Amino acid sequence: MSSSNPRGPESAGVSAVLALVLAAVGFFALAVFGLGAVSIATDTDIISVPGLGPVPGVVGMIAAVLVFALSLWGALRRPRPSFLAVPGIAIATALAHLVAVWMGAAMARGDLIVATAVAGALVTGGASAVLGLAAAIAAWGGIALRRTRAQHPQWPWEREDEE
Repeated sequence: MSSSNPRGPESAGVSAVLALVLAAVGFFALAVFGLGAVSIATDTDIISVPGLGPVPGVVGMIAAVLVFALSLWGALRRPRPSFLAVPGIAIATALAHLVAVWMGAAMARGDLIVATAVAGALVTGGASAVLGLAAAIAAWGGIALRRTRAQHPQWPWEREDEE
């Protein structure tokens, strides 16, 4: 007495675009929260060079979000993305942030030594680790959204045909 599903075929999971958008927003939120927590816990600024301004940090975060989104998109395009992409996405995101901050500090200050000190402080102060961890968590979530085969909830009487 079973009939075909009136709602169509089984769910194919969340679309790649929706998973990407949700993961990118999640990454940005986790990164901002994590960097704020590191700043409060250490009682220092993330970039504490006098006169540098906010530009290197903003450029770094924009680069991190772009690299995160592009590298996650490469994984989400597949019909069944693999969680093995998560470490690569996390490392690429943290490195992109580091390089972009270094370049932003070098351009803003015109001094390679100050830019290198800023990048070194990001690594030793934990900011790069926070960004890598935020990218790993958000990438895992985006891939999990894409891989899920969840269906709409049903009332018990809607499932009578299946029994």
